Amino acid sequence: MTSSSAQVGLDLPAPTAEGTGAALLLSALRAQWRPALLGVLAGVSWSVAKLTAPTLVRRGIDLGIRGHDPGQLARAVTGLLVIGLLQAGLAGFRRYFAISLAARVETDLRARLFVHVLRLDLAFHARTPAGQLVSRCASDLQQIQQPFASVPMTVSNAVMLVGATTLLVRIDPTLAFVALTPALLIFVVARSFTSQLGPRAQILQRAVASLASIIQEGISGVRAIKGLGLEGVEVQRVNAQAEQAYQAALRMNETRATFMPLIEFLPAVGLAVVLWLGGQRVAMGTMTVGQLVQFNYYLLMLVGPLRITGITVAQFQRASVSASLIQSLLSIVPTIRDGFPEALIGRVGLDERESEVTELSPPGGGQVCFEEVDFGYGDGVPLLSKLELEIRAGETVAIVGATASGKTTLAQLIARFYDVSSGRVTLDGVDVRSMRLSELRARVGMVFEDALLFSGTIRENVAFGAPEASSADVERAARAAGAHDFIAQLEGGYDALVGERGLSLSGGQRQRIALARALLTNPRVLVLDSATSAVDASKEAEIRAALARVMHDRTTILIAHRAATLRLADRVLLLDGGRIVASGSHAELLEQSALYRKILAAARESELDGLPTTLALGASDA
Repeated sequence: MTSSSAQVGLDLPAPTAEGTGAALLLSALRAQWRPALLGVLAGVSWSVAKLTAPTLVRRGIDLGIRGHDPGQLARAVTGLLVIGLLQAGLAGFRRYFAISLAARVETDLRARLFVHVLRLDLAFHARTPAGQLVSRCASDLQQIQQPFASVPMTVSNAVMLVGATTLLVRIDPTLAFVALTPALLIFVVARSFTSQLGPRAQILQRAVASLASIIQEGISGVRAIKGLGLEGVEVQRVNAQAEQAYQAALRMNETRATFMPLIEFLPAVGLAVVLWLGGQRVAMGTMTVGQLVQFNYYLLMLVGPLRITGITVAQFQRASVSASLIQSLLSIVPTIRDGFPEALIGRVGLDERESEVTELSPPGGGQVCFEEVDFGYGDGVPLLSKLELEIRAGETVAIVGATASGKTTLAQLIARFYDVSSGRVTLDGVDVRSMRLSELRARVGMVFEDALLFSGTIRENVAFGAPEASSADVERAARAAGAHDFIAQLEGGYDALVGERGLSLSGGQRQRIALARALLTNPRVLVLDSATSAVDASKEAEIRAALARVMHDRTTILIAHRAATLRLADRVLLLDGGRIVASGSHAELLEQSALYRKILAAARESELDGLPTTLALGASDA
């Protein structure tokens, strides 16, 4: 698409230094500082409590056991029990606040990401596989959640490392240096591990996103796959991509598998050296048995944090990669937004005064005008060229054209799904680009050929655009769309579940519910883009009769090729070469335009090809 961004230099921004994955993680952490702080406080208190235990053990051994003082031994044992109870409670609090922090961060980021994706242009969604967006909102956010759950544990481990190291040095500096040398080696190895893990984690995340995209496409297109007998081909696609994801995961785990044995082995070396040298010092009388046990106790406290260093590094590395992918998505600026983008001012005939958001006129009206509109998609081929069109308020207009002539595009420009390349589209005299999107799209109701319904009840689907609507309003809209009768026959009526995408209903039923959904919002302009293609001609007439009052004084645009539908229009417009080349009633165009007759004949033939022979003959006779 030659979108506005392409024409006027509104390139999508790359993540800046302030918009990196690390910055996203820090901002998410700052937003949830309360549970983070409480979890850290609980973790630090847990570490401090644990650091006091070895001193009690030393006193119990040296003063209680070797000093033959039962009172000292009893106090040491009691102190250990109290510390154990305190640690248990603090561990519970640490865990609770850690999970609360992680869950809240994931929830907030998912909501923020989903809202942002919804606001992005149709051009973005046309070029971005849905599976990748699902992966960003699901697996990538889960990768971010894991290290947040580890924040209190990571801080408490850091306190444990600093505290235990300090106490080891106080007991015996020389022995501490020998014992801590393996720990220093672990940090050197961890740095090398991190540099290798980052790129491999990014490859894995992208492979998983591609796999999710293929699976999502397969599930969405299951009927086409079954209809063409391509189950085997689709399974091969999934297996091939799954193998790539597996190989990426394997390469990342190879790095971890190389690192983890060192984490296990190096602390054991330190323990062995301490036992050997410390034992000699006890034998020489320069160190007590209690001090040796205390020293080993502190050293063992270092083993746990050091062992999970690899896991923590891996978690934060994958989280950083996922956060970078999410931030790159959040950094995309929608080109379709309220008011004129600044870069457009002065380039498409605008001035500063027009750049402000303009309020629509009071309810009523519905005049739509195209003034010298040019538009083309990304291939650079202009689809609409100097298009001039005025649709009067309350008028019903049908638009006819060959395939890919721009009929749907013309309707989408009214709702501003895309911006014109030049010229302007106005609603009641106001340029649609200067309106608030929410208000504009509340005034322009669109019903597409592929009527998408959402999981839930029929009532919820009809009221999707107006959740506050009463049951009477919902039923009134359904009657206007000719949907009430079949809804009443369903088990559960308006409370019947439609299933995912509404596939439990026929195409015609879905289209009528989608039409009722659009009517309930009481749009000023109603666009029906082949919205009755799955409804037979007699039902179209019923719907038209039911809509007689609803469409009174409402601008209606019909994109259709059926003669029965075209006869409902006050005026039929023939679109060709990016312009309106003919205008008149259906009968007038049949008589005057060979191109019009050719397009309708081709559409009729295509429609009959999709019917059983007997039905096709009957339709042809009609």
